Order: sequence, then C-alpha cells, then structure tokens
Amino acid sequence: MIFFKKHTILNIVTVITVTMFFSCKDNFKEVQKIGVSENEPIGIADTFNLKYTDSGRVKAILISSKMLDYSNRDFPFSEFPEGIYLEVFDEDNNKSVVVADYAISYTKTDLIDLQGHVKLSTYKKDTLFAQQLYYDQSKEWLFTNKPVTFRMGSDKINGKGFDSNSKFTNAEVLEVDGIITVDE
Repeated sequence: MIFFKKHTILNIVTVITVTMFFSCKDNFKEVQKIGVSENEPIGIADTFNLKYTDSGRVKAILISSKMLDYSNRDFPFSEFPEGIYLEVFDEDNNKSVVVADYAISYTKTDLIDLQGHVKLSTYKKDTLFAQQLYYDQSKEWLFTNKPVTFRMGSDKINGKGFDSNSKFTNAEVLEVDGIITVDE
C-alpha cells in the first residue's frame, strides 16, 4: 500500500511538472507591454527640431512643440497635436514651407494627414491654403477633397479639392472659382 501511495504521488507530481513545462510559452512581447497602455503613446517629445539629411545635404527640417509616438500599436503612427513647421529643400536647395495646426504621420502607409489652417508655400511663391491636406510620401502626391485656395502669381483659385505632385507641376484645383488669368 505504501508503494502504491508513493507511486501515485510520484505520478501526480510528474504529470503536474510535465503539464507546467508544456504550458509555458514565449510571451516576451506581452511582458514588454506590461505597464504600457495600448491607448497611451510609447514616447513623447517636447520642443524638438529634427533635421533630415541625405549625403550631407539637408533635405528637410521639422519643428514641433510636441510629438506623440504610437509605434507600439498594430497600426503605428506619430501625432503632432500642437502643429508642425516643416521646411523642405529640393535638389537645387530651393525651400518650400509647410505649416499646419495638427499633423499625423502613419508609418505603414507613408501617409501624412495635415489639418487646421494648412499652408504650403513653394520657393516660386505659389501658396496653397486648406483646412486638411494629405501627403502620400511614397508617391510624392498631395490631395484633399476639402475647400482650398491656391495662389499662383496673380491668380487666386478657390475650389473644393486639390490634387498634385509635390512639385506642383501638374496641380489641379477641383470645382474651381476665383480670379484666373487666361492667355488669349
């Protein structure tokens, strides 16, 4: 009887040990998330000035008073709740400026959503005003379906949408009205 009890206890301990061994899993990612809420940013940057360079040449300067980093989400993004000031330089070092009250940049789609008093000024003095403007970084394309005002030289074009490449070489204002100079 004592042998049977020892054997039964040994079997139970063995079963529990084996069960515990096989029930363990690699949950390192979940352990990293402990203490970090899914709805909170993983990082916050206050008052920063970011310079992007390529081969020793400055291509862009981004200034913002606050950036929230949500790279811990399944669909990562960076949010600029207090707006941005961005200077972009082309190959000839000509500067264009983008200003917005709010911006959000989606990492996976390369899409930037600019909102609230968006102003884009080119080195040629062309200026686009909009309440919202999207920029597709991979295609270098600007677009919106919100009202816009586009100033090009002495022309002031109002419309209900905008579509263009980043250099404004084929800018198109949708549903146009305004003062437009026409060559006869």
